[in-house]
Amino acid sequence: MKRSHFLSLMSLAGISLMTTGSAAEEKGGGRCFELRIYYAAEGKLDALHTRFRDHTMKLFERHGMTNVAYWVPLDNPERRLVYLLSYPGLAAREASWKAFQADPEWVAAKSASETSGTLVAKVENRFLGLTDFSPEMKLEAGAPHVFEMRTYTATAGNLPRLLERFRKHTISLFTKHGMRHFGYFTPLPGQPGADDTLVYFLAHASKESQAASFGAFREDPEWLKVKGESETGAGGPLTVPDGVKSELMKPTDYSPVK
Repeated sequence: MKRSHFLSLMSLAGISLMTTGSAAEEKGGGRCFELRIYYAAEGKLDALHTRFRDHTMKLFERHGMTNVAYWVPLDNPERRLVYLLSYPGLAAREASWKAFQADPEWVAAKSASETSGTLVAKVENRFLGLTDFSPEMKLEAGAPHVFEMRTYTATAGNLPRLLERFRKHTISLFTKHGMRHFGYFTPLPGQPGADDTLVYFLAHASKESQAASFGAFREDPEWLKVKGESETGAGGPLTVPDGVKSELMKPTDYSPVK
């Protein structure tokens, strides 16, 4: 399937895409993405947003990082901020963060924002590469979306089968049922989850449309046939028990992608 619109949008963000699992990525020289999740300290999420809006994003760009998207979960009791960055490669990522953290403007902004306490209680991150089958996406300008982050953990040895099912069937069936594609990723070689994890993002018109789309998808006879055949070939499910995680999110007001 063509990825022209997806590639065009990501190019506007300064991103040169490479297939995950390439030799360049194995050497740390290929384009990589970093998914970062911040858990704000109690009462500090708004201050964290302000710091990103007023300082952090422009400093990221100054030091060679590309701001792809920023989200918060619709249900957010843990006060999380989820965002996606892109770099020319893992080595470039390390150099960029080292320069960013030493930047006097960042040091001053961080200090000023934390006069009453640190803003971030915990950070999680994951290094990802775009899969070869991430299809085109179309997000209309001015139309806000509800994004969905989905994480799959494959059963032992079955990640290639899972990816093949997405490549040949799942992607087109998602489109059939009104879902929009943002990006499909696997962890870079050598990273945790590289052998069993798929992370992807969908966009929906609303929380209600997400539920309706997946309801129709799960009942689609073509999907039921494909799912059954793939599991027969694998000798069982392609994902571990409770191995599909889904979270609905909304873009922040400063996110490049809405």
